[in-house]
Amino acid sequence: MKIAHKIATALFTVSLLATAGCASTATKEGTGEYVDDSVLTTKVKAEIFNEPTLKSTEINVETFKGVVQLSGFVAQPADISKAGDVARHVKGVKEVKNDIRVK
Repeated sequence: MKIAHKIATALFTVSLLATAGCASTATKEGTGEYVDDSVLTTKVKAEIFNEPTLKSTEINVETFKGVVQLSGFVAQPADISKAGDVARHVKGVKEVKNDIRVK
């Protein structure tokens, strides 16, 4: 019975450590958040690509914990706000940081 108890305790400890290893911190995403952010990045890129007035090849999109950061270059100042508006309207986006510049 003691051996079974020790094995159960060891398995429980290992499972706790594994779960803690996947948890997020202020500067690092957990596994689930990474997947969610990857999906969100893809959705934002698709919406920007579908916007005919924007050159999507020159706009970069990164996401961390639901916060989307846009960077890159556009031809017109109005395109900066347009890209930000497109990103803001994607479901799941918590905030948009727009660092796009005019060429």
